[in-house]
Amino acid sequence: MNRTLVAARLHAVHAVIALGIPWVVVGSSFAINLVVWAALPTDARNDSGTGGIISLYVAVAIVFMQAVTQLFPMALGLSLSRRTFYLGTLLAAAAQSLAYGLLLTILTLVENGTAGWGLGLSFWAPGPVDVDNPALQILVFAVPMFLAASLGVGLGVVLKRWGQLGMWTLAVLLLLAGGAAVTVITWRSAWPAVGSFFVDTPVVALLLIGPAVVALVVAGASFLGLRRAVP
Repeated sequence: MNRTLVAARLHAVHAVIALGIPWVVVGSSFAINLVVWAALPTDARNDSGTGGIISLYVAVAIVFMQAVTQLFPMALGLSLSRRTFYLGTLLAAAAQSLAYGLLLTILTLVENGTAGWGLGLSFWAPGPVDVDNPALQILVFAVPMFLAASLGVGLGVVLKRWGQLGMWTLAVLLLLAGGAAVTVITWRSAWPAVGSFFVDTPVVALLLIGPAVVALVVAGASFLGLRRAVP
């Protein structure tokens, strides 16, 4: 367990970048949205939010991808096993996700208490993401955040295990899979059903159970790839 904590602490080596960059990104998005909202007429503002908070999740995924590619050689150099590095990375991702979930919940409470920063802006918890329950709100933010971190770890493992060819192959496969899905949905005229699924599915299933299952699958696949990765 102690060595797992050592592996987790490796992710704080470049804390300013690892923790700061995602918030610089989402903070910039927030500032832009504030300016845009202030410039809009009152009747033109959209109460459902902007989706700008997604930038935080994307930034976290990129940070963890870079963490794997940069810290994996260091971990092996410190005589940490691949399994220990993997567990430490997931521990760091879980701790960071919970901390971010708490901070995002606080920002949501402030946003709701100020009527959207005085502009009717729902940035931090747009639409159904705002669940009006602080404890559940933390998980609604944290679980998808852990999924984003897991995807970043997975991409980092692909890059370390198979290099640029692996990344391009994965990108092509995802593009083909997405194109096939769009083709089938369009052919079956099922877009209304897809929309209804996201609207009617409870938030707990959509933002907690689903992301948790996908994160576990991605994490398991990442470990299989990491076992044969070279520094």
